[in-house]
Amino acid sequence: MRKRSHAPWLAVAVATVAFAVPAAAQKAKDELRPIWRNVVPNVDSYYNGQRDGIVFAHHVWDHLIERDPDTFTYKPGLATEWKWVDEKTLDVQLRQDVKFHDGSAFGAEDVAHTFNFVADPANKALYQRNTNWIRTVEILDGYKVRIHLHRPFPPAIDYLSMAMFVYSRNYKGPEEMNRRPMGTGPYRVVSLEQGKDYKFERFTEHYAGSPKSGATIGRIHARTITDRATELAELLSGNADLIWYVDADQLPNIQRRKNLQILQAEAMRIGYLALDGAGRTGAGNPLTKQKVRQAIAHAVDRESYVKNLVQGEARVIHAPCFPLQFGCDDSAAPRYAYDPGKAKRLLAEAGYPSGFKTQLFAYRVRDWTEAVQSDLKAVGIDAEVNMLPVASYIQKFQKGETPMAQGDWGSFSVNDASAVVSTFFKGSEDDYARDPEVKAWLEVADNAPDQAVRKEHYRKAIGRIMEQAYWLPLHTFVTNYAYTADLEFRAYKDEIPRYWAYRWK
Repeated sequence: MRKRSHAPWLAVAVATVAFAVPAAAQKAKDELRPIWRNVVPNVDSYYNGQRDGIVFAHHVWDHLIERDPDTFTYKPGLATEWKWVDEKTLDVQLRQDVKFHDGSAFGAEDVAHTFNFVADPANKALYQRNTNWIRTVEILDGYKVRIHLHRPFPPAIDYLSMAMFVYSRNYKGPEEMNRRPMGTGPYRVVSLEQGKDYKFERFTEHYAGSPKSGATIGRIHARTITDRATELAELLSGNADLIWYVDADQLPNIQRRKNLQILQAEAMRIGYLALDGAGRTGAGNPLTKQKVRQAIAHAVDRESYVKNLVQGEARVIHAPCFPLQFGCDDSAAPRYAYDPGKAKRLLAEAGYPSGFKTQLFAYRVRDWTEAVQSDLKAVGIDAEVNMLPVASYIQKFQKGETPMAQGDWGSFSVNDASAVVSTFFKGSEDDYARDPEVKAWLEVADNAPDQAVRKEHYRKAIGRIMEQAYWLPLHTFVTNYAYTADLEFRAYKDEIPRYWAYRWK
């Protein structure tokens, strides 16, 4: 796998701003101008699977419980206390001093309505995994609720602190939320042009004592720019203050600018190659054969891929989860070393001595996908690359239309293996394995009160997933940031930029 250069398009971006007079950072106007890479078709957090939409949600809405981004300990948010009554019942005491952005008071009715709505399968929340553990939410009084679970669900608190945002009692679903997003969070939405332009201002009545309190930047103006060259040009010319998911080859050029800074930080996100072992794209699909999938695992030079393309602190992984997540144990998983000769032998044993043609779908960085394509080509697999916008990729993937899919997953920043392994291997529309044995192990792992039992069943499930090569886990992610030197910026492991925590220097 050779190292690829972004120089041609980078040269265009640099030339675009070579003679431009850089605009001043928006420190003087107290307006932070981030650029988001992906078009977010839906800002409702329960109907969105994109990281930029998750960032939107963390600023506009709050959780009952907030998780400290450094220690991953839990802190009171909209809730002041929470207590397990039994393994399937959680009592939550709520704050009495919270207002929504429209001035209305927050209370138990808002929590019950939000969670009952999104937990109802009929309302089709995008990722049922985040919500379907709740059976119902009961109002005990104006500021206390009781959450009833279908069954024991040990990671419930982490889901409440990261994936379960609280909306108003007037919430009617994603269509209206897209028109008028309103919450209790540290920033309120001033204007929104769906998928393009988002303006926020600091909510001065955000409740005291929140882990999100103390925002100092007055306004946020986020724009969506999907083209990497244009995004870079905006930063270099001073028309943007913060960009992320910057390709590693851009960083030295940015670093030469005295008014800009860069930061590389490993994030709680993994890259993967999903293979259609279940035959969702057709019963005659070669990928339904185990030896073909194992051949692909040996064909991709992941070490070179990480070293030359992803770079930074990224590392090769051997399980379909982030290494620090609870239950992410690869001790029973085979290691697939880069071995083109073995890949060819496995293909021949599977009945494809001359290889075969297939399709490879992806959305992030073409060079990364073409590197995988090149490695597959070397062993006889001719994979046609189809680069899609992320929303289109998700739609095709969930419809079962991608024989091979190169994607990545941030688990909604939930620190539990269930947030990724059970999302992709427990029978949902994201599952391309449809393995009943894996599903049965995950059922136990997700719900057993005993942590040792949970760990053992995740270990078994991961071992079989990797032995069958349903996925080829690729690497952990390093998120590359570039930003104005006027900004006191920091990155977090959970990959959520916290604009409320940033300051102007």
